[in-house]
Formats: sequence, C-alpha cells, structure tokens
Amino acid sequence: MRESVWERAWATLVAAGVEQRFQPGDTLLHQGGRPSHVLLLLAGRVKALLTLPDGQVLLLAVRGPGELLGEMAVLDHDDRSATVIAVDPCVTRVLSADRFRSLVRSSGVEQELLRRAMRRLREGEEWRAETAALPAGPRVVRALLRLAVPGGDGPPGVGLGQSEIGQAVGLSRGVVAAELARLREQGVVATERGRTVIVDLPRLRALAASGRGSV
Repeated sequence: MRESVWERAWATLVAAGVEQRFQPGDTLLHQGGRPSHVLLLLAGRVKALLTLPDGQVLLLAVRGPGELLGEMAVLDHDDRSATVIAVDPCVTRVLSADRFRSLVRSSGVEQELLRRAMRRLREGEEWRAETAALPAGPRVVRALLRLAVPGGDGPPGVGLGQSEIGQAVGLSRGVVAAELARLREQGVVATERGRTVIVDLPRLRALAASGRGSV
C-alpha cells in the first residue's frame, strides 16, 4: 500500500476525532480496560507499560506523534493489553470504537494496520530476545536507540529516567546508571535529570551493531 493512502486515511481519522489533551503522568489507556475507543497521537510522547501478575512493570515502548493507540484491542474486541501514560504534554484525537472500525473499512487500510501491528510484534520479540541474551551494556545501548526521539534543532534524546530505562531492558536503576556513566565518559551521551541526550549518534549505532556496550 502506498504511503499516500495511509496519509489520506490518517487525515480522515483525525478529522473525525474529538480533541483530548493529556499532561505528563496522565493515563491515556488502562491495561485490562474495555476497548471503547482509539486515540490518535498528534503531539507529545507516551509510554506503554505492562504489569505482570507478580507486580513487575515492564516498559514496552515509547510512541510519538503519528501513532495510533489502542487500535488492536478495538479491532480484536479484546481488553487493553497495556497501560499507556503520557511522557510529555500530549494532544490526541479520540474516536469511538464503532466509528474507527467503520472508517478503517471505508478507507481500505486494514492491511496497512495489520502490517503495522506485525512490525510492532517483531520489535517486541527482538527486544525480549536481547533482554534474555545480551549483557547489560549492549542492552542499554540498544534501548537508547529504540527510545530516542528527535530533539528538534538539537541532538536526539531519551526523556525517561534511569528506572524507566531499566524497566525496558530488565535491569536495575543502579546498573543502568553505571552503564550510562561509561557512555558519558566516552562522550557518547550526556545525562540530565530524567533525560539522556545522545551526543554521538553514529558511535552509539556502532556500539549497538558491535554488540558491546563500550569500546
């Protein structure tokens, strides 16, 4: 499917939705909740969290503008599989489940949605495999690449705390802090309160490709 078809469908969905804004820390969707609606994220970032039966919380992904939120539960008529929380001030459009399904059918983008869902599943499988197999350094390096967002005129960064990065890769806050300190000493990243800025993106990518957390 050509991208222009998806762009037209996205514009149609946005036009049909009702604006809803969220502040950092607000919950957009609840794990286990009924799939009553879909959110279209126009501005800001959100994080998707999975709470396991033992109470452990895993960070599944960070999503930015242009993403659909909650669409798979709506299409599957199933409960929400994760909780979605605003990282930044967010602007969304809300569509009821019935309205969303109707517009998807009329726009002919079912296959595109399926491809996007499968891509997310593959990303999740790769992430889980890395968490199980790689040592701490490479896990943190690859997490920074996955979680980074463009910084406007500045360098890309990860607007998450060390505990949240640890949730993404199954590491404690202390281990993440130690790995970030090593990257900072190498001039690859700079750290601020609740944020990691990628100073040398090519080198970070090289570290990720090499499978090592430091050189």
